[in-house]
Amino acid sequence: MRSSEMTEKNSADPKKDYLWENLRQLPYFRGFLRAVEGRFYEEIELIEPILDVGCGDGVFAAITFEKPLKIGFDPSLQMLGEAASNGAYGHVLCAGGGAIPFEDASYATVISNSVLEHIPMLDEVIEEVYRVLKPGGQFIFCVPNDNLLKNLSVSNFFDSIKLHGLANAYRSFFNTISRHHHADPFEVWEPRLRKHHFHIVHWWNYFSPDDLHTLEWGHYRGLHSLLNKKIFKKWVLFPYHGNFFIPERSLRKKYNQDPIHPEGSYTFYITRKE
Repeated sequence: MRSSEMTEKNSADPKKDYLWENLRQLPYFRGFLRAVEGRFYEEIELIEPILDVGCGDGVFAAITFEKPLKIGFDPSLQMLGEAASNGAYGHVLCAGGGAIPFEDASYATVISNSVLEHIPMLDEVIEEVYRVLKPGGQFIFCVPNDNLLKNLSVSNFFDSIKLHGLANAYRSFFNTISRHHHADPFEVWEPRLRKHHFHIVHWWNYFSPDDLHTLEWGHYRGLHSLLNKKIFKKWVLFPYHGNFFIPERSLRKKYNQDPIHPEGSYTFYITRKE
């Protein structure tokens, strides 16, 4: 048998309802975004072994992939406890991205879903990802871009009535509650990745301005989910169709539309180690 025939692969399940699987476990605004991102993986063939950088609670991987990923690591012990319990990974490890505790060229694929924007020292993490990837290995990730702050409805309203100071203050506030250190366009990511010897194979913007407004207002309308998590240790108390707090019908209409949009607030990257 040729070595290529022995290569283990992993992918998303095209028959899965990513929207409902996310809505029943996450605040609806976050679940909507994660469902869109999870569906992208239907078209991507991931080569094992796979490392998930910044795996968090593991919900995204557990929902999206047919098989557990080899390793999920995250600096939060609390998050890792949840990730370990949902079967998303063969092993979980508490570590930071600036010092990945694995040998050189030990992974064929590294993924990172909506994580890199939260990391101040980004170059160190990308350098470590390069080190642990095998030659020609895939680095697949998604991040917000500079359209995110441009597309916020509240700040755009303030701009429309010439209250530019309030508009900028709101953008700063939203960036703070989102814990973003980087929301960069392709023109910033391309040289950043090239500096670390990654070649961009494919990229696209997604999540339209209207979709972002759903996420933006969901932060406020979904405050009950935060209370649920604090008190009951789960985001959604009654994960059933028809739950008043899960606007499934309106989100389904958005979800069924093409999420790729030139003014989308997030960017998905498929890259390879040179």
